[in-house]
Amino acid sequence: MMQWIKDTAGIGIFLWLIGYLASLALFFSPFAGIMGWVLLAIFTPITIAISWWWFRQRKHLSLQYYAGVGVAWLLIAVVLDYLFIVLLFQATYYGPDVFVYYAVTFLIPVGTGLYLIRTRSGPVPKQE
Repeated sequence: MMQWIKDTAGIGIFLWLIGYLASLALFFSPFAGIMGWVLLAIFTPITIAISWWWFRQRKHLSLQYYAGVGVAWLLIAVVLDYLFIVLLFQATYYGPDVFVYYAVTFLIPVGTGLYLIRTRSGPVPKQE
């Protein structure tokens, strides 16, 4: 149970926080109008790398586990975005970039899990 909490809340909040801090920095830059797309382009590969690094040594996790992590990360992002962006700054926030970000937030742990499951199970034999 403790590992599941680290995988979901620990990493999910950590990833959200680095994106949030970067968005605060970008808010005061010339890129403020497109900061969602900038953050998505920069942090998607970083999140993929962190996700792969975090889960690569774990064995025998099911795709359902990775999907659960994706759902948890998505819920963390939605709730914390609402609390610390929409309510705190009274921002009109939900544009296309945000919905792409939410989709990617769910898909990264699922994609990482699929990759790790397939590479650990070896090549699929050809059927003739």
